[in-house]
Amino acid sequence: MRDVLTEWRPVVDGAIEELLPRAVDEAYLTEWFGPASHRYDPEAIQRALSDPVWDLLDRGGKRWRAVVCLLLIDGFGADPHEYLTYACIPEILHNGTIIVDDVEDEARIRRGEPALHHQYGEDIALNAGNAMYFLPLKVVGKNPADLDSGTQLAMYEMLMDELNRTHLGQGMDIYWHRNREAEVAEAEYLEMCACKTGCLGRIVARLAAILTDQSPEIEREIAKYAEDMSIAFQIGDDILDIESTIEGTTEFGKAFGNDIREGKRTLMVIHALSEADAESAERLSSILHKPENTREEILDAIGILQSTDSVEYARECALSFAESARDHLRKVPLEEERATQLASFTEFVIDRDV
Repeated sequence: MRDVLTEWRPVVDGAIEELLPRAVDEAYLTEWFGPASHRYDPEAIQRALSDPVWDLLDRGGKRWRAVVCLLLIDGFGADPHEYLTYACIPEILHNGTIIVDDVEDEARIRRGEPALHHQYGEDIALNAGNAMYFLPLKVVGKNPADLDSGTQLAMYEMLMDELNRTHLGQGMDIYWHRNREAEVAEAEYLEMCACKTGCLGRIVARLAAILTDQSPEIEREIAKYAEDMSIAFQIGDDILDIESTIEGTTEFGKAFGNDIREGKRTLMVIHALSEADAESAERLSSILHKPENTREEILDAIGILQSTDSVEYARECALSFAESARDHLRKVPLEEERATQLASFTEFVIDRDV
């Protein structure tokens, strides 16, 4: 799967560059946003929009959402190159959510460098992030594949449905890590993942299904594949944050003990709070809700997660969701090679090292 991602990443980046060029000029602005009522300032738009977005994109990321969309399109028997621009939609949305999430979470590091709001300012970061929510709608409106109006409408409705739902997940996440007294059940955490992370996964799958005119039943099954895989990805992401802190590595691209510092209610934390003795649970809760943590406090919190086997519990849950994703995938009529690659991806999202 890594080879597939490596092969497609430059192709995806080239397509994104057509949607948001590295060098913004009057011709681009007029073509994509219409003639100016008075006069555009391409230099300002370049510095406040294109530069920060490409700064983030150039730092890394595997573009797996776009690639999975392309594999699905190919697996359904259509030409992925014909729909390349559409496959960029979830990737653009993902990076937009990253920018906004980092502001909301007061994150310091993203992909090994200062988060964009630290590098460019909160105003530029928020504007750039929000712009990336709306740029995909321009793709649907521009209609590069000459889709019929019914297909365009289905894409609009799907995007509105999923993007509204992702903000439910983000709202839950923000409230939990800002309120010490909030009691979070495992099912609520999983619903947050299904909304926040699963949204983009479902967009990947539903785009492919809509573009290739699949039945509602097939669209639902492939969306469940992507949702369950995304939940596995999110749990795996949380585990990576803890393991990279334990190992003292910076390859994960986030600050030391990032999720502990942000007070995140991860599946590991929820499990540990329910399994630890009262004193340890209270200490973990106190660390998570401090505005600043020392290195010793972060390692203490991780020690509690380890003492309750919460890391391994989360890993088993991630593996279970990955298997569920493969079960849904088996119900979808896909070309065999692509089905095999998409099944292997459910393992990659957990076993990856960055």
